[in-house]
Amino acid sequence: MRAVVDRTVRTIASPHQLGDIAESGSFDVIVVGAGAAGMSAALFAAMAGLKPLLVERTDRIGGTSAYSAGSAWIPNTHHAALVGADDSIDKAALYLRHSVGKESPESMRLAFLADGPRAVADLEQHSHVQFRARKLHPDYNSDLPGATLKGRVLEAAPFDGRKLGDLFDLVREPIPEFTVLGGMMVNQEDVLNFLAAGRSWKAFRHSAALLARHAIDRRSHRRGTRLMMGNALTARLLLSLRDRAVPMLLNTSVTAIETRDGGPLSVTIVQGGLSRTLTCRGGLISATGGFNRHPRLRTELLRKPVAQYCPGAPGHTGQLHDLLSELGAHYGADDRDSAFWAPVSVRKRADGETAVFPHFIFDRGRPGTITVNQSGRRFVNEALSYHPFTQAMLDADPISPSIPAFLIADETALRKYGLGIVRPGRWGRALFIRDGYLTRAETLAELATKLGISPADLTETVRRFNQFARTGIDQDFGRGSTDYQRITAGDMSHGPNPCLGALETAPFYAVRLFPGDIGAATGFVTDETACMLRQDGSRIEGLYACGNDMHSVMGGNYPGPGITLGPAIVFAHIAIRDIASRVTAGTEPAAAA
Repeated sequence: MRAVVDRTVRTIASPHQLGDIAESGSFDVIVVGAGAAGMSAALFAAMAGLKPLLVERTDRIGGTSAYSAGSAWIPNTHHAALVGADDSIDKAALYLRHSVGKESPESMRLAFLADGPRAVADLEQHSHVQFRARKLHPDYNSDLPGATLKGRVLEAAPFDGRKLGDLFDLVREPIPEFTVLGGMMVNQEDVLNFLAAGRSWKAFRHSAALLARHAIDRRSHRRGTRLMMGNALTARLLLSLRDRAVPMLLNTSVTAIETRDGGPLSVTIVQGGLSRTLTCRGGLISATGGFNRHPRLRTELLRKPVAQYCPGAPGHTGQLHDLLSELGAHYGADDRDSAFWAPVSVRKRADGETAVFPHFIFDRGRPGTITVNQSGRRFVNEALSYHPFTQAMLDADPISPSIPAFLIADETALRKYGLGIVRPGRWGRALFIRDGYLTRAETLAELATKLGISPADLTETVRRFNQFARTGIDQDFGRGSTDYQRITAGDMSHGPNPCLGALETAPFYAVRLFPGDIGAATGFVTDETACMLRQDGSRIEGLYACGNDMHSVMGGNYPGPGITLGPAIVFAHIAIRDIASRVTAGTEPAAAA
């Protein structure tokens, strides 16, 4: 398995040291894993008046959440009304019933939907975490009953990282290829302003302000402090934890969990060469990011052939999963994929590391692009969201080799939208062509020859596709046939179909696409309070799972943006409420085995 590697060479010291905690120290909650799920759980615990400890095995905060868009799919919050969305729990439940069906227990989905608005309100009223909803942000299956075009997807509001002070370097850096000019985070609006800066005074002022801010940042920081997306969510959670004095141990692992008949858990943690055995009165929450880097489970649970590339952050090795399994916890089983997927392209950086770049929405479904297999034929609706798109790659490959597939664009599309790591505009392509990431040719036939596919087949595929582009109707795969595809994956300024544009302007370009697992769908089975269950359905009192450690309430489906972060935050809220009710009542977790 290959993955994005954190390029920082120095190790960040933990904000707290294990040596500051007495042997046999006692906590109400021990949370393992400092992604969005774990940080939310620790914060909710502090907000509830509990005494939490947050343990992270790497030297950064944020996990894969810090790499992500920072979107949380949580229906029917007050943000829905702010953008004029017509939503309700019943409507969201209907949508999930059609998107997920019997592939997850409806009781789990209803628990998530019922608590979501409360979890968001608690965060926004009692912490630095603030969300916003866009005026248009459709559910992925926008053609199904109960779907909405806006209001369910919450994005973390941008954040000024300078407010973190010395803690700023703890925030896991975004994927370098998602930044510019040595660590400046930009969004789609910023990119459009940069491209228009020579034609628009407003765009010039916007761009100049960003560049000036970044120049000031680099005088005192290793990267830009204007944080967005997953970095903004991570930073907001971190500042909230700091304000509530929640102890955080980095470079720290859990090595043993013991149960006492009718008593609290005993948890052994190690930082460096120091070990402590602590008492956990209320419960341990597993939020380590899933099984994806566990060497055995990755081989056992992922589709065959096992994907080479994982664009997630390092750290989710499944070490804690082995301990929990020994205590009776078990993974869920369903007929869907055990992982969530995105197509990725890969490139060797100058320092020898491998960049793994996920292709979410910015190129595959845009006009002037097409995806073909190694026979030069289309096999998928390119405007599908990343999960079903990659499933189509995996499904098609045994029939006609489709790994890697080839994402092709003409000059107009590349200049306007970019292609993977290659940014929009006229410049900066030569390096990508030289190192083989980007393939360039003056004709489609020449491009096919360079890619090792049939020139005649590719030429015919593009000819047929161009006919669809002119009529606006994709007769083969229905590209651009739903609101989601047109609004999110396409270009709404382009007609007659925002997702269909002819490939006509030479030269032509291609990048290779591979399957990449972006998170675990299979995790520990829990009840509606996030408490882990044994095979016989009984609760393992004191053991909880959140985030990708918890079996997905989406059943391996991907109905909307943020369907991992949304349940991660909400079930962290639910778990803490369950723990708090027991700690407040003076009861302890029963034996876990």
